[in-house]
Amino acid sequence: MDHSTKELGLTQQDAKKRLQIHGPNLLPEPALPSIFSIFIHQFLSPFIYILVIAATASFLLAQIPSGIFICVVLLLNAGIGTVQEYSAQRSAGALRSMIRGSTHVVRDGIAQKIQVDEVVPGDLVLLSSGDKVPADVTLINCQSLAVDESMLTGESLAVSKTVNVDVMSNAPLSDRVNECFAGTIITHGRGQGIVDATGLDTQIGNIAKQVTAERLSEPPLMIRIRHFTYQVALAIFIAIALLASLMLIKGGYTTEGILLMTIGLAVSTIPEGLPAALTVALAIGMRRMAKLNVIIRKLIAVEALGSCTFICSDKTGTLTVNELTIREAILPDGSCYQISGEGVTPGGEIHGDDSERLRSLCITGVLANESHLDYSGGEWVSDGDIVDVAFLVFAKKLGLSLKQINQQRQRLDLIPYESERAFSGSLNRDGNQTCLYVKGSPEKVLSMSSHMLCGNDVVPIDTAGIEQQFIHLARQGYRVIALARRQANGEPAEQQLNQMTFLGMVGMIDPVRPEAYAAIQRCLDGGIQVAMVTGDHPDTAKAIAMELGLCDSTQSVVTGPMIQDAMRAGRPIDELILPARIFARIEPKQKEQIVNTFIRHRNFVAVTGDGVNDAPALRQSNVGIAMGKRGTDLARETADIIITDDNFASIVNGIEQGRVVYNNIRKVIALLIATGFSAILLFFGCVLAGLPMPMIAVQLLWLNLIANGIQDVALAFEPKEGGELNKPPRSPSEPIFDKRIIEHVILTGVVMGGLAFTVYYFLLQQGETVESARNLTLMLMILFGNIHALNSRSETKSLFSIPLFSNSLLVIAVPLAQLLHISASYLPVLSDVLQLQPVTLSQWSWLLLIALNLLLIEEIHKYWRRKNQE
Repeated sequence: MDHSTKELGLTQQDAKKRLQIHGPNLLPEPALPSIFSIFIHQFLSPFIYILVIAATASFLLAQIPSGIFICVVLLLNAGIGTVQEYSAQRSAGALRSMIRGSTHVVRDGIAQKIQVDEVVPGDLVLLSSGDKVPADVTLINCQSLAVDESMLTGESLAVSKTVNVDVMSNAPLSDRVNECFAGTIITHGRGQGIVDATGLDTQIGNIAKQVTAERLSEPPLMIRIRHFTYQVALAIFIAIALLASLMLIKGGYTTEGILLMTIGLAVSTIPEGLPAALTVALAIGMRRMAKLNVIIRKLIAVEALGSCTFICSDKTGTLTVNELTIREAILPDGSCYQISGEGVTPGGEIHGDDSERLRSLCITGVLANESHLDYSGGEWVSDGDIVDVAFLVFAKKLGLSLKQINQQRQRLDLIPYESERAFSGSLNRDGNQTCLYVKGSPEKVLSMSSHMLCGNDVVPIDTAGIEQQFIHLARQGYRVIALARRQANGEPAEQQLNQMTFLGMVGMIDPVRPEAYAAIQRCLDGGIQVAMVTGDHPDTAKAIAMELGLCDSTQSVVTGPMIQDAMRAGRPIDELILPARIFARIEPKQKEQIVNTFIRHRNFVAVTGDGVNDAPALRQSNVGIAMGKRGTDLARETADIIITDDNFASIVNGIEQGRVVYNNIRKVIALLIATGFSAILLFFGCVLAGLPMPMIAVQLLWLNLIANGIQDVALAFEPKEGGELNKPPRSPSEPIFDKRIIEHVILTGVVMGGLAFTVYYFLLQQGETVESARNLTLMLMILFGNIHALNSRSETKSLFSIPLFSNSLLVIAVPLAQLLHISASYLPVLSDVLQLQPVTLSQWSWLLLIALNLLLIEEIHKYWRRKNQE
């Protein structure tokens, strides 16, 4: 490929042919387990082992129907688990497709963004800070390029890259300084390279098996839940052991009966459905958040986002719309120009005297620039940094030709923009002379300048006067960019950043997102503090913060230099940071310090970021949130969550859904534990009263299946109750099984177990046979379970205030459970196995009336809770 072809890149037609030959630029996905292996995996659980023991014991004790029924329950549970896990895998695949990477290439001489899987050998790739290298490339041009290759070489330090060096083909990867490899991260600088290999032909492709076999660790929430489940199981086993001992001491029970009761009660009371219900709750939360433009990269982040107490947010693009437009320009002599128009469309007017100096100012902004603006498909399309794009649009408004500007001034060197620098520059040959053009923050450009352009004369710079102009622009909420130039000598561009001539400043406006104010108010109402952390000027930051309701005119802004001065003086920075809600001129390391300070003071901090410089703070935070549109690959890979529309309101919606998920987890736990507790109390009451067992083992299994089998999963689908963000966030250290759940479990368990014992005792006293009393007691427990499931839809709201069909799955599950149980009593085989008898309408009615006492007591308890909260 000759030099001119390299600069123009491939043609679209050639790229299409190469894609057909080489295939998509993808690594093989990890091999997903088959449905059969998923099915077998369902049996690898301590809870399943208990069921297997129960089935084996039933067969050994000649309880063939009971053994068969337990096996059916085993297969049914495995089938449900298989469907859930297979569905989760499909959802994960869909999620991966939503966050596919993109890269910049040059095709047909035009820079454009394409999906990574469309990159082909021969493509001219553009690389910049924060990008993930899309394929193996050989560099043809680079400026201060450094690459993190630790994933390939294990070397923690970034590798500096160069061009025009001879490297042996068999040299170690760490020595190939003129190449970049797929999957590595650009940490600094800019570069261009020709793609050598894609997909499996890349270096990472050679070790694809090891890469794709990476295992994800179990989320901490799931570990806590699993430990909680084992603790509950242990408590149940202790209770059952005490019950069995009591039965032996009191006598009157056969060994076979005690053994079957022990097994059945253990199976019935252990909340084996909890892990499945939690997985469903988290998966539903992920799906709901995805619809709100919140993509969850790590499962734990679903619940973690709901625990958030503090948000450190970017300004540009998150709280604002991220479409900069130059609205005002000021020259050193005070000449002022107003510019109309919005976005990337060049329509608009320049208000002010026509000036060649204004054109010179604009040309400097066009040359110290790495973006593109083209008219394609009937609209103006931009690519690159929004500050750079704003200058290209400004040039169009002035009637300047971008192509002509760049052709007349050949670029010799580029100083790419880096957040640490706060400026960019370009060294260009302009006719017979060479000039260095610079644009950046006013502070940086002023520090480089010794003179300024007034009229046609170059005079010593009036720093105080320029600073007043700067303050004038910043107080209007403008983002201010200063520009300067100088005649260059033969030294490298970065060694000539002094003695420059100041040309003027422009004020850019990035309007506040219309929904941002309301979103911040929702956070404050929910006890979530919000701080704005930006690199902008303090006056600009404060103007935006006041518009957003983050502060008033009396609140001060904490700046990066203030933090630096405090540290130099040995003063604690906590006193400076903790009261502040606006941080300006903040450098990457300082952002990390701000986040760490809030975390140390017991805040659960979410941080938004989009650049390479944000990665340390994202990693330091409790929840890292990357921007999907303008975020770099490094930021997205560091974060737990990706916001696809870069909108602060989406973050708030995600927090709300996180709280909904956590609330639903609590509801499921309360339902399962209360049901098991009531069964334990029922059996203890019967043993202490010297009564026969109130249910046989197979009936206990049936109760567990009918009363909880569908309802617990259905509760995970419960929508938001409303007002989730009107409550303060929970403490991150708060246990799931807290005082409120314990109170609920004891109350409902005592009511269900106590009433069931009373009914069973009464029936036996009235001369009912044991089989008939068990049959009616089982019906009562199932009625209790269904009423309890319905009333578990809210911890505080009355059941009658919740829209009935807002959770249609639960509404269907409750009558379905009743229908299944009544049908079972009429089916010959099933009724024999379960020892069921048909219940008359009269019997069912008075059992329902008794069961409704649970509803009454729970409603009174909720009313009492609401009054206490008030």
